[in-house]
Amino acid sequence: MEQQHTMTPNKVVAYLQKSNKEFTKADIVRYIRENGIRMVNFMYPAGDGRLKTLNFVINDEEYLDAILTCGERVDGSSLFPFIEAGSSDLYVLPRFSTAFLDPFAELPTLSMLCTYFNKDGYPLESSPENTLRKACRAFREVTGMEFEAMGELEYYVIAPDTGLFPATDQKGYHESAPYAKFNEFRTQCMAYIAQAGGKIKYGHSEVGNFTIEGQVYEQNEIEFLPVPAEEAADQLMIAKWIIRNLGYKLGYDVTFAPKITAGKAGSGLHIHMRIMKDGKNQMLDGGILSQTARKAIAGMMELAPSITAFGNTNPTSYFRLVPHQEAPTNICWGDRNRSVLVRVPLGWAAKSDMCRIANPLEGESHYDTTHKQTVEMRSPDGSADLYQLIAGLAVACRHGFEMENALEVAERTYVNVNIHQAEHADKLKGLAQLPDSCEASADCLERQRALFEQYGVFSPAMIDGILKRLRSYHDGNLRQEIADNRDEMLKLVYRYFHCG
Repeated sequence: MEQQHTMTPNKVVAYLQKSNKEFTKADIVRYIRENGIRMVNFMYPAGDGRLKTLNFVINDEEYLDAILTCGERVDGSSLFPFIEAGSSDLYVLPRFSTAFLDPFAELPTLSMLCTYFNKDGYPLESSPENTLRKACRAFREVTGMEFEAMGELEYYVIAPDTGLFPATDQKGYHESAPYAKFNEFRTQCMAYIAQAGGKIKYGHSEVGNFTIEGQVYEQNEIEFLPVPAEEAADQLMIAKWIIRNLGYKLGYDVTFAPKITAGKAGSGLHIHMRIMKDGKNQMLDGGILSQTARKAIAGMMELAPSITAFGNTNPTSYFRLVPHQEAPTNICWGDRNRSVLVRVPLGWAAKSDMCRIANPLEGESHYDTTHKQTVEMRSPDGSADLYQLIAGLAVACRHGFEMENALEVAERTYVNVNIHQAEHADKLKGLAQLPDSCEASADCLERQRALFEQYGVFSPAMIDGILKRLRSYHDGNLRQEIADNRDEMLKLVYRYFHCG
C-alpha cells in the first residue's frame, strides 16, 4: 500500500498512516504498544492561559484503556476562578486527534489535549475550548459557512550578549545569521511544533533587536496556516508551551509580553481569518474582496472595543497600543495597511505568472491562489486567552452577517491611507478609538456582552470573571500617569513578563 503521509513531521500520523482527525482509541493504544511509550500526559488550558499537565504511567493495557475512555478528575477551583471549591470536581477527557510525541520527555511520552466535562458528563460551559467550539458552531448555523483562523506568534528571546556581529537596533526584520542570533532556536521550535501537529506557514526574525545591560533581546515570529478555528487555538497553545520549554532547556529566557521596554517594538498576536464553504475560500469575489468578507469586517468594527478584553488582558497591553508603532489605536480597516486595526493582506491577485517570470524554464503554473486571501486583526497580543480571543472573533464575524447595515459600516470604516500621518488628521478624528486600559476594555465588554452571550457562546459566568479580572488592575489612568516614567513602566513590564 502506498504511503499517503510520507512528508508529515507528526510522528504519530506518519506511523499510523492516517490523518489525526481519524485517530481512534484503538489507534492510540496501538501506537503506545508498538512504540514503547511509557507515559501518557493529559494537557488542558486553565484560567491563567497556560497549559496544565497530568502524568500517567502505563501500568498495563487495562489501565490505559480506563484513562483513555474515562479520563480523570481534576480540581476545577484550582484551574478557574469562577469555580467554587465546594463543587470543584471536573473531568478531563483526551481528544485523540491531538496526540503527539512529547519532544522534551526523557521517557517516551504521548501527550494529548483534553476537553473539560462537568459532574453530569457534559462539556463545561465556561471552559476555554468549549467556548470556542460553541462560537464556531453558532457561526456555522447562522452563516452556513466555516470559520478558520491562524496566528502570527511573536516573542522575544533573551540571552547574554557575546559581542559578536551586533545586530542593528530595531532592524531585525527577516535578518539572517550571524546578525540574528536565534534562528536555529526558532527552527528547532518550528520542527517540534510541526511534530506536535502544528500547521506552520513560516518563521523569521522580527523588527525588535537590541541589547540592554549585557543581554541580547531578539524578536522572532512563527506564523501558522489557516485551519478550523478550534485547531488554530490548540496549535498556538502547544506552540507557546514548546517555545518556552526549549528556551528553558537551552538556558534562554522567552517572553510573549506585549511590551518589552520603552521605545522598542512590542509583540503582537495578529490573528488571520478566512471563511470557507464547501472547501472554497469565500473572501474574494472576482478577484476583489467579497461581500462576505466585508460583512465579517463590519462585525469586527462593531465589536472591536470588546475584543481587547480577550486579546489584551494586562496593563502592559495598552502601552503597545499607541500611535506610530505599527500597532492599531483606531477602529478601521484597509488594504495592505499596517496602521489599521483590520488589514486585508496582499492576496496574490496579480495577473502575471510570477513563478514563470522568476523561473523561465517553467511552464504556465495555473495555480489557484484564491485560498490564500485572509483578513488580519492586529490588536491582540501574547497576553490573550487564545480560546476566548478566537471565539470572540468568531462572534464578531458572525455578528457582521446579522447586521442590516454591515456593508455601510464596512464602507464608513475603510481607510486607504496612513492615518498617523499629519495630513490625514481629519480622517483620524472621525474614527472610533480602541480602549486604552483594562478597565476601559471591561466597560466596553460589559456594554456589548449580550452579543457574546447570544446562542450560549460565552457563559455569563465567564464574562463576569473576565470583567472582574480586568477591573482588578485599576489601570484606568495608568498609561497617562507613567507614560514618561521609564523605570515605572519597566517594573510593570517585568511584573507581567511571562503573561499568557
